[in-house]
Order: sequence, then C-alpha cells, then structure tokens
Amino acid sequence: MNFIGTFWSLVPSILAIALALITKEVYSSLFCGVILGAALYAISMGTGFDGFITHLLNDTPTTPTQGEAQSYGMIHCLADPWNVGILLFLVILGTMVALMNKAGGSTAFGTWAIKHIRSKVSAQIATVLLGILLFIDDYFNCLTVGSVMRPITVRYGVTREKLAYLIDSTAAPVCIIAPISSWAAAVSGFVSDDENGLALFCSAIPFNFYAFFSIIFMLGVILLGFDFKSMSKYDAKLAEWYASMGGMEKVRDAKLEVVEMGVGAEKAPRGHVSDLVVPITLLITLCVLGMIYSGGYFLPTSQHHMDFIGAFGASDASVGLVIGSLAALLLSIAWYCVRRVLTFDDAMSCLIKGFEAMVPAIIILALAWTLKSMTDALDATTYVASIVSHSAAGLQMLLPAIIFVIAAFLAFATGTSWGTFGILIPICIAVFAVGDPLRIISISACMAGAVCGDHVSPISDTTIMASAGAQCKHLHHVSSQLPYVVSVAIISCASYIIAGLTHDYGTTISALTAWTFGLTAMAIVFAIMKTKSPSQSEAA
Repeated sequence: MNFIGTFWSLVPSILAIALALITKEVYSSLFCGVILGAALYAISMGTGFDGFITHLLNDTPTTPTQGEAQSYGMIHCLADPWNVGILLFLVILGTMVALMNKAGGSTAFGTWAIKHIRSKVSAQIATVLLGILLFIDDYFNCLTVGSVMRPITVRYGVTREKLAYLIDSTAAPVCIIAPISSWAAAVSGFVSDDENGLALFCSAIPFNFYAFFSIIFMLGVILLGFDFKSMSKYDAKLAEWYASMGGMEKVRDAKLEVVEMGVGAEKAPRGHVSDLVVPITLLITLCVLGMIYSGGYFLPTSQHHMDFIGAFGASDASVGLVIGSLAALLLSIAWYCVRRVLTFDDAMSCLIKGFEAMVPAIIILALAWTLKSMTDALDATTYVASIVSHSAAGLQMLLPAIIFVIAAFLAFATGTSWGTFGILIPICIAVFAVGDPLRIISISACMAGAVCGDHVSPISDTTIMASAGAQCKHLHHVSSQLPYVVSVAIISCASYIIAGLTHDYGTTISALTAWTFGLTAMAIVFAIMKTKSPSQSEAA
C-alpha cells in the first residue's frame, strides 16, 4: 500500500494538530505525528519494522522519492549543520540572559531608570522601548523587561496586569519582525534548502500585520490613556495598595530599593547599568557582523564580495548568529571578570542555567524538524500543491486570511508558535510558486497567526513568563489582555483579506492597501473605546 504523495501524507501533521488540541500538550503530540509518519513511510516502502526504526532515527533511502537522495529521521535532523547552529544560538542566548541577571545588570538598570522616569505614560513607553530593544529573543525579552520595569511602573500607577500586557505584546511581536532573532532563525530553518530562508523571512516582514498592529495598538492605548474594562478594573486594586502605603506620592518619593519591591533578580555588589547595556550591545552588533560575514561581505572583490544588503540576504543565519553570539558571550564573560562583578566559576555556572532555560524550545524544534522530515519523505508538499492549484482563484485569494485563523487557533491550543511554524510553513511554501505574491503574504499570515494564538494562549510559555515577570496572577493577565488581542486579530485578519484580493497589483501596492485599511480600522476601534471606556487620568 502506497501512502506517498496522497492525502495520507498529511495525516501525521493532522494527528499532531488534533492531539495538541485535545491534550493541550505539544511535545507528545508532535512525537506521535513523527511516529505515524515513519510508520506510513515504512508501509509504503515495504521495509517492515526495521525500516520503520531506521526511518524514524536516520534514513537515507536507496530509492529517493523526491529526486536526489535525502536523509530523514530524528538523528539526521539533530545532526543537520543548520539545526545544530540554531540550537547553539539558543543555548548561548540563554547563557547571556543568566550572566546579565547574575551580574546584577538588570537590577542596576532598574535602579537607574527609577531616577529618570517621571510619569505614568513615560514608564509605560520606557517598558515598550526596552522590549523593542531586546528583540533577539522573546525569552530574553520577557525575563529582562519584567525584572527591570516592574518596580518603576508600580511607582507610577501602572497595574501589574497592564505591565504583563505590555511585556507580552512586545516580546513575540518584536522578535517575529526582527531579522536578527532566534525566531527568524527558526522560521528560516523550516524553509527548503534550495531557497534562502532569511531572505524569504525579510520579504514577509511588511505583511506581518498582527505584529505591527499589536505594537501600534499598544502605543495608542498608552498615549490616549484609556483601556478596556477587563484591564481598567484592576486600577481600583492598585489604588488600595497605594492607600495602604500612605498614598501614591509617598510611594514615589520613597527611596525604595529595587529588591524591596519584589524584582527577584540577583543583585551583584558591583552591578552597574553597563552590565546590561554592554552585553546587549555586543550581542546585537556582533550578530549583525556575523550575518554579513556569512553572506560574503568581508570577501575580496575577486571572491564574490557582496554589498551589505546583498550579504544580509545571502547570509547563513545559522552560522552568522552562532558566530556573533559566541563572540558576544566570550567578550561579556571577559567584561564581567575584568570588572570583578563575576568570578570565572560564576560565569561558567551560567552555561548550565542557560541550557536549562532553553530546553523547552530545543525539544519543540527537534520534534518539529523531525515531523517536517517525515512529511517530506511522504511527499506531502506535492500533494498539497496539486490540491490548491486546482482550487478556485477566489479561494486562493482568501488563503492568507484562512491560514492566519488556522495558525492562531493551533498556536492558542498548543501554546507554541514554533510548533505551529513547523507544521504550517512547509505547507504554505508548497502551495504557491516562487515569485507569487501570495506565497509571501501566506507565510506572513502563518507567522502572524502563530504569534496571535501564542499571545493569548494560557499555556503559552511567553504568556506565562510575562505573568511571572510582572508578578501578577496568570489568569488575570490572560483575561485582561484578551480584548486587546481579539481586536488586533480581527483587524489583522481583515487586512489579510485585503492583501489577498489586491495581490495581483504586486506586493508593494498590496501591502500599502492593507496597511491603510488596518490603520483606519484601528482608529475606529480607538474611537469606540474612547466612548465606552472611562479615561484613566495619568498620575502626574
């Protein structure tokens, strides 16, 4: 019985999705999809149990089904140079976060910021700006912004629920539109080897409506000074806390130490603002240099030298990010040791903490990569492409919006964007040919929908970390930010319909039309909020 190139080639992914929806647990769901994929392939090839085990772990078929020979299985996926590079980058990133926390850089920055922020609006804007600055990784973002900004926002009347919303609405949306981030590297890894994944990611950025609209909507709420009732009801509780402390003015004037207000970050005796700023600056700068280095920017003219833009587009994200982050890690350790903020033994202990922090992401990536290799072996992409190519043109125009909704629902149910990427992005790539504007729009819709679902999911790691960073009750955070997420999601979905309908005019016209519609719709929502929500006066 042959399952290759048939509907059965999609069943492993369908099973993974169904189990994730039922169990709300992504690890076992992805693994079951992998098992089923290996079983279907072994049955199709008639290799029996031995063939099943071989294909599950590491298989190079003697009679390849997709042209040239390929390797499949978990060992192959974990040994793939690109994938290993991404995993190394995640571990190094986790180590950098642990180093900055242990050195007291986050605590020192919080103490410094308290002296320079003077209003409720500026406290919220500072939170958003810090979140945008830390675009390398959402874990890094949540862990750092929460510990730094919590004592500052409390002093100026920002509820913990509002702070959690600001953290959560900045972390993943910023990472998914930043070419130099762990998210960009992960998304690029799900693109086929014969196409530059990073270049495709960059071309999809203008159509990532949910990410951009989330940030714009959040800034509008801050500057206009009103909220949905689900959020504003927590202001009364904060007012009670101020009363118990003797009033807001007393709280502001008090010379409270950061640790006394519950930051929970480690405070080193010699910790300074530079212990946060210098490593972050090194990380961003050196990752950029590593990317263009891998793209040939530093090669002589006689050896295929590329300009900056060309080198960035031709770069190997896996190699470039590892080069940059490893260099930043070594220089950061030297920085801390020279300043005697940390001993060398303390710095080395952060390696274990960094690895532990990234274990969930590593497991998801490993299983998602393996599931992708199983569906590749079953030739699922060819089957999907043949089905969609025979569908009506009108349906194809609506596919970006449909993909957005599916990705949002899947990410909401599983609590992970990366698992959603691994399931849907290969299908999106198979649906449209290279050069088709709908290809770019659909991939953007997949990324945006995954971030949207992850944003509001109560089992999402970033949602949980945002709650922990703001030290508010998790369910309070989930329920209070729901109206904001739903509002932006509806606007984004409608924008994808507009983009799909106008794609024949080219990506530029399509993007401008959808952006115009989205911003107009957002202005209407703000007008409605202003009439129905009580204005929240800013504490001067």
